[in-house]
Parts: sequence; structure tokens; C-alpha cells
Amino acid sequence: MKKKEFIINDLLSKIYQDYYSDGKLPTQRQLAEFYEVSRYTIQAVIAKLRDIGVINVIQGSGIFVRQNMSQNPLIYNSITATPYSRILSKPIYLKKEVATEADRRMFEIEKEDEIWEFQRIRIVNYQIVQIENSRLPYKLFPNLEKEDISNSIQEYVQCKGYKISHYITSYTPILINKEQSQLMACKKGLPAMKIQNRCLLRDGTVYEYSEVIALDYSCTYITPFNKQNHLQRKQKK
Repeated sequence: MKKKEFIINDLLSKIYQDYYSDGKLPTQRQLAEFYEVSRYTIQAVIAKLRDIGVINVIQGSGIFVRQNMSQNPLIYNSITATPYSRILSKPIYLKKEVATEADRRMFEIEKEDEIWEFQRIRIVNYQIVQIENSRLPYKLFPNLEKEDISNSIQEYVQCKGYKISHYITSYTPILINKEQSQLMACKKGLPAMKIQNRCLLRDGTVYEYSEVIALDYSCTYITPFNKQNHLQRKQKK
């Protein structure tokens, strides 16, 4: 493990153990001395922790753990930990079509309803890292345009007055096929991750279903230990 990643994980561990009881991390100089690394390395660590939403950096005051952070599970991955300014979404197509039976079950819509389908590639630091295929119910977003999928879908949904609740996500390892390799300008057969997302509004409505093919994907989970669940699993045969 690289030194930077070790320090990130070590600080996350300390934060989730309430090691910093006053909610404030040491200064960058103190951290550099403790981990025996350069200030540049510590600056990169602090930037990563800030990007994934664990800390706030207040100029002239210090580095602070976000309120209640240690009480909540944290999941971050190689995309969500990247600032939007370094992510570019390039649409391949946007089309409207009649909902399939699977769409009707997914979005709880009628037989005659339509859905939007779009495909885009996502570019991070000038490299194509993802292909995304998504479906959204037309009745929720009748004015969706190609320009809208060039930016954040979450931002678009919120701008339309909807309140996002949560995501249900599953991960499956795959190998890149010929069509995907052409879109991503990479070799066929490379290992990748298929990420399926079901995105829900606060009223329980599914507003998007997406399948993402991601190269060089990494994901970190930090979750509190559930003693009751642990005991139940031990008792099952």
C-alpha cells in the first residue's frame, strides 16, 4: 500500500474511533512529522479526505471532522472521491422509447408510458474510465435534453424539484467486451467492474436505473460493527 493510502486509511480509522475527541485533527506540519512524510503528501491526504466528505478545512482555523461523521457508515469509490471539476461526461446518445416490462416493474409505470435511455462515457483526468447506460421515466423528466446528461444527473434531478433519498448498488466483476473496448479505447478482455444503481426519491419512486462499466475501479467501505447481526449469522445453519 502506498504511503498516502496508508495515511488516509489510518486517519479514517482514527476518526471512526473518535480518536480526535475534540473534532479537530492535528496541523499539517504535525501530521507530516508524525507520519514522517512531506507536507506535500499530507496536503494530498487532506484533499482526499475533504473530497470524500469526511473533514472540513477552515483556513486559519484548522482541519475539522464533519459533525456526526463517526456515527455514520461511509462508502466512497474512485469516482465519488473525485471532484466534479475533474470529471467530464460525454453523451453518446439520448433516445425515448416505449417502456419494456422490466421498466414498468422498475419504475412502476403504465404499459403505454415511455422512458428515456442514454449512454455516456465518463472521463477523469483526461482518461476514459466509465461507460454508463441509464434509463429514466419520461413522465418525471419530459424535458430531458442531451446537454443535461453532459453534467451531473443528480444535480439535474434536484433542479427539477425532486428530493433524492438513496441508492441501491450492486457490483459484479466482468471483462471488457469488444464494443466496450472500442468506446473506452482500451484492450478487449481487460478486467472491469459492472456497477448497477437503482436511484430513489424520498417518496420511494425510482427515478433512474443505471449500469456502469468502470475501469481501475476501487471502493472502500467503513461501517460500524453490528453485534446483533453477527450473532444471528453465527446461529444460522
